[in-house]
Amino acid sequence: MEWKIMLKQLQVKNTFIFNAVKTFKLEKKEENKIKVLFPSDSAKVEFDKVSGEFFNHFRKKVQNHAIEVEYERDVENLKIEVVTKRKIFEKFIEKNPLLRDLDDLMKFDLT
Repeated sequence: MEWKIMLKQLQVKNTFIFNAVKTFKLEKKEENKIKVLFPSDSAKVEFDKVSGEFFNHFRKKVQNHAIEVEYERDVENLKIEVVTKRKIFEKFIEKNPLLRDLDDLMKFDLT
């Protein structure tokens, strides 16, 4: 619940950091350990700007100052793919194979 509250506050106060950390996932590993799954190093840098304040507040809220935080990169969470014009054209070729013949004839520059 505290995580959702912090995200709502960030959405109003700092949308740049909000967009960087909204895909983070927090998991309770043990009684005193929290695992933070982050998608990229740049997103973690933005999270580091607000993590101290968040975890201090969280420790006070749950009255457990022995909580340790463990970070892990979540590769599955990172779904950013660079889509080139060539990749888009290849997808169209899958739908309509005649486009390959047109490409052979016209020699499209899809760079």
